[in-house]
Order: sequence, then C-alpha cells, then structure tokens
Amino acid sequence: MCNMTPVLWYSKKQNTIETSTFGSEFIAFRIATELIEALRYKLRMIAVKLSEPARVFCDNEAVVKSSTIPESRLKKKHCSIAYHRCREAVAARKSLIYYEKSETNLADILTKSLSGSKRDPLAESLLSG
Repeated sequence: MCNMTPVLWYSKKQNTIETSTFGSEFIAFRIATELIEALRYKLRMIAVKLSEPARVFCDNEAVVKSSTIPESRLKKKHCSIAYHRCREAVAARKSLIYYEKSETNLADILTKSLSGSKRDPLAESLLSG
C-alpha cells in the first residue's frame, strides 16, 4: 500500500513442494522481500523518499521468530537461501516482519475455507475499510 492505495498484488503457486508450512512461508517471505526491494528501488528512482521499512505480516510464528531473533538457527537446510535472504532484509531494516493472528488475517478470506463465524468478521472488516 502506498498512500492507502494498493500498488502491487502478487499471487502465484509456488514452484516447489514443501514438507512443512515453515518452508512454504519462508519461500513466500523471500519472494515478498524481493518484490519489496524492487519496488523500493523503483520508488527511489522517481525521487520518492522512503524513511521507514516495509511491514510484512505473516501467520506463521516460527518464521517471524526465525527472521527476527539473531540467535535462531535454521534446522531445514533446503530453506537456507530464503532464510538468509529474509534475515538480511530484516537486519538491514528494509522490511520488518510481524505475526498476524488468524482471527485478524484478511488474507485468510481469500486463501482458506472458513466457517461463517470466522469468515463474516473478516469480510466485515475488509468491506468497512
């Protein structure tokens, strides 16, 4: 979002099959990090000053902790490129990652099958703006 207006929407199936949501979320965070850096570069080229890091919201608490806690260690070696790429972006303050609970995650309405009791509050907050 830029000035309360969406400037980029990205949706695509992942190219790899992961055995856990941890790996899938880290791959998605790496893709988001690359898109953020490309967009920041484009904005700088048209003289838009960026004073704050981009905020990324993730519904996987393990990914958030692994990205932000310097002492954390990676146990799944096949995620190492995504892991280090994301940690580098967080350490450089290009992006900040936050945990988003399922009760307030607006993306779930588009990506998960939800019961009416969970779907309706999300749809209401999405439509009310």
